[in-house]
Amino acid sequence: MAITKLPQSTALSIEIQSSVDKSGDPVYSKKTFSGLRNDVDAQNAYEVAEAIKAVLDASTRDTFISTTASLINA
Repeated sequence: MAITKLPQSTALSIEIQSSVDKSGDPVYSKKTFSGLRNDVDAQNAYEVAEAIKAVLDASTRDTFISTTASLINA
């Protein structure tokens, strides 16, 4: 019994500073850009994220790629 993983969707997320807490530490939320190609090259996704970060007024932190996949018993 072989299980096959079929990518269904891919999204790029960037952590963007949304506020500061009582201690003055930054609080981050994620902005997600969905609809990426499932076979997106990691370097290309990173470069796009860096370009987006460059035009934002708020501070940013990490970048993520999230892929949702179906597991099929083939």
